[in-house]
Amino acid sequence: MQSARDFFHHLNLEYNRVHKTKEDLFWATYMATSADQAGFASAEGAYKDFISDPIKLSDTRAHIAQLQALPAAEQDASLLHGLKGWLALFEANIIDNDIARALMSDIIQAEATLFAKKRELQPRHLNQHGESEVATLSMLATNLATNPLEACRRSSFAAFQEIEHWVLANGFLDLVKLRNRFARALGFANYFELKLRKNERMTPEQLKAILDDFVARTDAAHARSLADLQASHGAEVLAPWNLRFRSSGDVVRRMDEYMPFGPALRRWVESFRRLGIQYRGATMQLDLLEREGKYQNGFCHGPIPSYVNEQGEWVPGQINFTAEAKPDQVGSGLRAINTLFHEGGHAAHFANVAQNSPCFSQEFAPTSMAYAETQSMFCDSLLGDADWLKRYAKNAAGEAMPDQLIRDRIASSQPMRAFDERSIAVVPYFEAALYALSDEEMTAEAVLALARATELRVLGVVSPRPLLAIPHLLNQESAASYQGYLLAHMAVYQTRAHFLREHGFLTDNVAIGPELAKHYWQPGNSIDHDATLRSLTGEGFSARYLAEACNQSVESCWEQAQACLAAAAARCYAESVPAALDAQIRIVHGDQLLADSSAGEEAMCARFEAWVGENYATATP
Repeated sequence: MQSARDFFHHLNLEYNRVHKTKEDLFWATYMATSADQAGFASAEGAYKDFISDPIKLSDTRAHIAQLQALPAAEQDASLLHGLKGWLALFEANIIDNDIARALMSDIIQAEATLFAKKRELQPRHLNQHGESEVATLSMLATNLATNPLEACRRSSFAAFQEIEHWVLANGFLDLVKLRNRFARALGFANYFELKLRKNERMTPEQLKAILDDFVARTDAAHARSLADLQASHGAEVLAPWNLRFRSSGDVVRRMDEYMPFGPALRRWVESFRRLGIQYRGATMQLDLLEREGKYQNGFCHGPIPSYVNEQGEWVPGQINFTAEAKPDQVGSGLRAINTLFHEGGHAAHFANVAQNSPCFSQEFAPTSMAYAETQSMFCDSLLGDADWLKRYAKNAAGEAMPDQLIRDRIASSQPMRAFDERSIAVVPYFEAALYALSDEEMTAEAVLALARATELRVLGVVSPRPLLAIPHLLNQESAASYQGYLLAHMAVYQTRAHFLREHGFLTDNVAIGPELAKHYWQPGNSIDHDATLRSLTGEGFSARYLAEACNQSVESCWEQAQACLAAAAARCYAESVPAALDAQIRIVHGDQLLADSSAGEEAMCARFEAWVGENYATATP
């Protein structure tokens, strides 16, 4: 048994070493504080070699077999549990032949080259002042949703199209072909099937059935919303540069006064504390502002996974997350708070996994993307709740968001709920079809046509966010995984329904954090997504709750919101809430430290707000 313990200890230590090396370089290159693409590719290769080593797999199986052969009274249940965690990781990532290993090396190098080239791409659009500027993906999306000038919005959509054409001309299709060759070398039909089976333990046919069912359930609501928009604004409203603005742009602009960028950090800290969420001593680094060369999408990665080591000592997590905000742009505050709640939810999850090995507390396979995204999306779902908006969304004078604006927000967002969720479904429909193409069929023209056809089939319009401009498609960890977001949304509304049945409210419910930690976070990937849902809610995975939410009328939603506001006004909230998030937090802008929690979270938030005020003018709606 000692040899099994030594082997297990070595796996834990060696994984932590290669994982942290890779994640530190990932952060530096993606945050544009380092141009060491070769170093990152090498570290990524070492990490992949570790998690896909067939010798480690066979040794793990041998040690498990030896332990299981012992009499029950002599077995070490904890050691066996940990080794089974490693077995699941190796089986999810194993590359058991030389051809596939060589192809994985080629994929890593091709992605590093594509990423380095893409940092030089600088799409431009016309901003809220009508001025031409270099724009990030976040800026383009915000401008599409909020700019009242059609020519400016159209320039943002044109920039998205420029990104699509650039991606198709600069190696993406070669990368897709490489990924398919890699998947076939491992016995799968294509890369999409490989990722789906490894990450979600699901077949393409099972996923298609779920997607088709959801689309069918929301067909009527979706068609109604597009027809209503046309009736109100004319046929031109369905143009991709008009759709988001006509459906919500005015409300987003009016909300900007109550959701400015500077206080977003404070509102995240206070709201999570009052939910009872704790980070168990984690060290957290947040990079929240747009910057040239920086990766243009929010993400959360943990260089040090949390776990309980062999001595029974708690190893707190080290977690990085990022946003891409431009504080003087209208809508930036709303996007910032969404990112803080979303990535902060990921961070809470990975800071609370309490198993006996780091293999249970990391974001890659065998961790299900749908399971991981359930945690973050549950947290950001709270931002649309009327009682959260009334309590936290306040203007510079301290005035709460008016009821009428809350109602107007519902009136603008609820009709688009089906559209928004179907916009997620578009991506796996497209990727499944893309990876099913032969190499000969995979031309730039054919793939672009496939993207547009998929958007029109599922959405009925060309998407305001063109498919090939979505950054997830370019990175092997997130490629062919986007369905996880929709599966997670289904679980989120199942989770919300449970808490509402049990407690009657969500905002500032101090019982929620401990319940999530117990049922969803502490097990990590030692159990599957369905098991976590059964543990908390008492029922298995169900799409019903999300479909029902999408199909609600504006009037029904507003009635619920009014009841929620009335109950919140009469409620006595718990006085005993955590005094802090139990984390060491650093707010950075590249290499620059803007604020930290060394003198307390209040001082950190105040310093951050002051820095934003000193360096950015207030957004002008």
